[in-house]
Order: sequence, then C-alpha cells, then structure tokens
Amino acid sequence: MLNKIYSIFFLLTCTIAQAQVDTTAVVVDSISVDSIAVDSVATVPITNIITNPSAITTFFEKLQALEENKEGKINIVHIGDSHIQADILSGKIRKTLQERFGNAGCGFSFPHKLAHTNGSPYVKYRSNITWHKRRNVYPVVDTVEVGLSGIALTAKQDFAIAATVLDTSYNFNTIKIITPRNVPLFDVATHTDDTFELKSNIPKKTTYKIKSGDALSIIARKFKTTVSALKKLNGLRSNAIQAGKTLQIPTGEMEKQVINRSEFTELPLVADSLSYYYHSKKALSTIYLLPNTEAKSYNLNGLILEKDAPGILYHSIGVNGAKAVDYNKYPLFFEQLPALNPDLIIISLGTNESFEKEDVEAYMKELNLFIDNIRTKNPNACLLITTPPPSLFKRRYPNTFVAAYANSILAQQTAKNYASWDVFSELGGLYGVPNNAAAGLMSPDKVHYSVKGYEMQGTLFTEALLSAFDNFKNTSKNAME
Repeated sequence: MLNKIYSIFFLLTCTIAQAQVDTTAVVVDSISVDSIAVDSVATVPITNIITNPSAITTFFEKLQALEENKEGKINIVHIGDSHIQADILSGKIRKTLQERFGNAGCGFSFPHKLAHTNGSPYVKYRSNITWHKRRNVYPVVDTVEVGLSGIALTAKQDFAIAATVLDTSYNFNTIKIITPRNVPLFDVATHTDDTFELKSNIPKKTTYKIKSGDALSIIARKFKTTVSALKKLNGLRSNAIQAGKTLQIPTGEMEKQVINRSEFTELPLVADSLSYYYHSKKALSTIYLLPNTEAKSYNLNGLILEKDAPGILYHSIGVNGAKAVDYNKYPLFFEQLPALNPDLIIISLGTNESFEKEDVEAYMKELNLFIDNIRTKNPNACLLITTPPPSLFKRRYPNTFVAAYANSILAQQTAKNYASWDVFSELGGLYGVPNNAAAGLMSPDKVHYSVKGYEMQGTLFTEALLSAFDNFKNTSKNAME
C-alpha cells in the first residue's frame, strides 16, 4: 500500500514538458500535489447517469410534449472545443435523438473547410475565393467580429459559396443566415444548371480559330495537349472540325472561377430580429450564398438548416483550442446565441485550460462567467455541463487538472442550477487513458479520442440523457396517479 501511495505521489508531482492540444502548443511544467484529493479523482460511477436532472425539467417537459404530440421543434445547442468541432460526438447524439423524436434538420452549420480547418461531415462547402478566417482563440481585433461559430469568415470581393447537404435526410426547407448585428450581407440563390460545380480554381482556357487544313491532332501538338482533351473540353463527339470555327484550348494552368450572377436565380429573403432567411416548400439539398451588392465587406457567422418537420435540431459549435475565456471575450457570440432558440445548452470545455495549467479556481471563474453570459441572453434555456474527458500530459502523465475541474463542476451543480454528465469518470477517471487506448478509443496524442471513442461518448451521453428523461416521465406519471 505504501508503495502505491508513493507511486501516486510521484505521478502527481512529475515535471511535465510540452504537449500539443488542438493547434496550440502549451507547456506544463509542474503539478501541485494538493490541487486535488487523490482519493476522489479515480472514482468510477456505478451507473451512467445525468446528475441533478431536476435542473433540466423544463427541457424534459418540452421533450415529452414533442414525443406525445409529434409537433414542434426542440433545439439543443452543444458548445465546446476540438472534441466538438469535428461533430463526431455531437453527430452521434444528433442521429440517436432524431431517430426517437424526429429529424427537424441539420441545425447550425459553418463552412469550416473555407476556414481551413476540420468540421462537420454533413454539409459540404465550396467557394471560388480564399476567405480570411480568425478563431476566437486569438486576441480580439476590433476589425474582425467573431460570433456564433467561434470563427470569423470574412471577404471583400465577389464570391459565391455553395452549401450542399451530403446526407439526404438533412435536405432543408429553411436556411437562416447569421451575420454581425443581423446586417444583410449575403443573398441566397439556386443555380440554373443542376450540373454546375463551384470550384476554388478551374483550368485556364484560351481560344483558337480553326484554319483550313487544321486537324485536331495538329492543333493538339501545337498547344501540347491531347485530342481527347480537346474533344472533352469542346464537347466534340468526333474528330471532325470546321475552318472558321473556334476551339477552346486547355493551357495546363489554373485560374479563379469567375461568377456570373445571371446564371443564378436569387431567392427572396425575410428578416427577423436575429437572422434573415429563406423558406422553400420544396426541400433543397444545395444553396448558394452571393454577396449583397449593397455591402462592401462580408462576415459569415453561420447558417441554420431546418426541415418542415417536427423533431430535434441539434446545433453543434466547437472551436479547436478553445477555452471558456475565448468565448467570453467575444460578446457577439452571446448576442447571436438566441438565434438558435435553445431549449437545452450543453457545455463541454476544460481540456485546453488543463494544458495551460489553469488552476481550478481560474477555470471555474471563467466557466461560471460563460454560464452567466449564456443565461443573460437565454434565460429560459436549461443547462447541462459535461466534465472534460481523461487525457495524458506528454502521452504519459495523468492529467490531474481535468480531474480537479470535474470535481468542481459536480460540486456546484445544485447551486448553479445545471445538470451534469461526468464523462471523466465514465471513461475511467484519472487512470482511464491506458485502458481507453488499448480499446482503440484514443488518438495517438492521448488527448483526443478516435472516431470510435467519440462515438462511444455520444452513445453513453444519449443513454444517460434518455434514461433521465424516462425517469422524469415515470415520476410524473406516478405523481398523477
């Protein structure tokens, strides 16, 4: 036993070198032995449960009404860091809840690809230009407004953005556009050609006027191309050509795709206080954003894609490297959050704070400020906080900071009136990472999780939430009898 105590003491006091989380390298050089109680961090709960579920009673009441009446929409907003940005964990929750309560749409969406980062696999975004981006993890710049997506996406030139739903079950009837102060910066449109493909770069072409005696083989040699390439580019079915006609010639170079607005059919937009939107009776799979000609610069904070169907809208918002303080420093995030009309807000933060050695008091101060900022703008929304999952420093040393964060989140849940899900303990607590890695649940950095690991977390969370919901219904039923 004494040796075991010495081993634990050694692990808690080892000097930790550099570790990589998300895209920000941070140094952890020491861990305080008395920052946590050793005998309280490795506890694994007997069952997978939501604690303090009474804090989300209003959400359960709405969910029960949806289940019984098959009418209306329930909005769930999941906010976090890189564990959420890829939308694997949240995507699993979305799919499972929608299977039971109905699919009301994909929800909040952002063109992460245009910001040169990873994002949700449900919607594919393309554009003909390179966009400027800025994540909320960077210092505030007055000229860049970071809002609901946690990433600013800006441009000052003509462009088009194509948004295509890859999963047909998320074809949408309504698209809502979120911009700073709800200024109409974008028009929406469809394209007159269903085969049109928007690209960032296209092959540069030149033209050649066919002369008497020319043949495709002669022209191909002259321009160092092939007969098949000439035929494909010009839509020729045979090698026959006519003098005086014009051929398009591939150059082997690339150029920006020029957008001709006359090829698009613009759609009427309606504005409310939080967004401007278009509704179609026919479900759409692709929509285009074009610049509003009255604007001079453009900032897209996100889209909301909804179906004309009752059910769950599960909105996922995550930023690689983000901490609570990063969200807190941008008021626009909280001002735009009501556009999602949240019934339940789930907060999953803490990993990045732990790799910056934030003590538990500093972490909880920013987390509670984040909670207060959310409630100021969304007083009727219920809150559920998940603890950060287990991880290792330098792929070797147990992350005692997230252990301390988890304890503090659970300790104040009643006083702060939120429900909790303790994923830290569910995944084995302070010493759970080796087992999780052996089971194929971790990524090599021992901080992030594999697809399998995130999907398992999504399954566990959904099971805990639905179990709490079923207990709520049973308790309500018994109280009425």
